[in-house]
Amino acid sequence: MRLYGKNPVLERIRTDPRSVRSLYLQKRTDLSGVAREAGKAGITFESVDRAWFRRKCGDAHAQGVMAEVDEFKYASFSAVLAACIDNVSIPVFLDRVTDPQNLGAIIRVLACLGGFSLVLPEYESAHVNETVLRVANGGENYIKIARVPNIAPAVRKAKKNGVWIAGALVSGSNNLVGSDLMFPLALIIGSEGKGIRPGLQKHLDTGLSLPMRGAPLSYNVAVATSIFCYEINRRRWTEKPRAASHKSRRAYERQERA
Repeated sequence: MRLYGKNPVLERIRTDPRSVRSLYLQKRTDLSGVAREAGKAGITFESVDRAWFRRKCGDAHAQGVMAEVDEFKYASFSAVLAACIDNVSIPVFLDRVTDPQNLGAIIRVLACLGGFSLVLPEYESAHVNETVLRVANGGENYIKIARVPNIAPAVRKAKKNGVWIAGALVSGSNNLVGSDLMFPLALIIGSEGKGIRPGLQKHLDTGLSLPMRGAPLSYNVAVATSIFCYEINRRRWTEKPRAASHKSRRAYERQERA
């Protein structure tokens, strides 16, 4: 797997230098910062000319920096759930988000906000690839990203462990601003065109929507995720968190058994 660009490569060198197999820097380019960090980590690099970069990187916007690294390692869902139960992080489940640019942007935002993790389904979803890593700009090094065969069983498992499930909905939902939030919390985000599938909506404890007073358009999924997670983080750190109701959990379990 290849990493392109100054920041993605720098963050990988700083956080996981052992995963860097080889490093290439373009000659006659000011990459002293990358070279210095590589030296600190004991990583050697090869200086190559511009023509080499054009052949190897094409239009990948490499900024004169390319590294060959280990394949991306997903976290286990068990680790993500445990961190959620302990109120360390909030998992964001992505349902049918297939564009790698959007996935990369979401990873970058969640890494910047802090206190979030990501859960992706194996099917009908973008996965972590070279495009995602370039857009994530190193964010993948700072959050747990899990991949599960199917989101629904993972959501059910979270609910049975006392996690409150919120979902981003367009209609029939509560305005995010002013809505009660309970913790531990997980958030489900659907694709811009299709939203959250009905099979997942039935597991929601609440549906949340974003206020829109402007043009009758829609938020891009990465932008919507950013707004939802910013507000959730703000509420989590500035207000006294409300604990999810065990009574509602018992009712849910009875419904599941029926």
